[in-house]
Amino acid sequence: MPTVYIPPFLQSLTGGESAVEVQGATVREALDNLEKVCPGIRARLLDQDRLRPNIRAAVDGRISPLGLLERVSPSSEIHFLAAISGGLNGR
Repeated sequence: MPTVYIPPFLQSLTGGESAVEVQGATVREALDNLEKVCPGIRARLLDQDRLRPNIRAAVDGRISPLGLLERVSPSSEIHFLAAISGGLNGR
């Protein structure tokens, strides 16, 4: 089963667990199954039916351009990351 790594700001929804194994063939399926064992987590990561603009999904160490549609394997690691923007403000 894929392992979903839980960011610290969501670990209150997982009973303090930093990783949870769930079934799923895509990031969306894994997230739907994570919601079943950790109610409320889906609402914190999604806006309607999409990842929130400030959240990215990484599968096996790579930011996924497909987001929720990215396929995962039973040995995959899924991370939900806060998108970081910034720069030198025109400097």
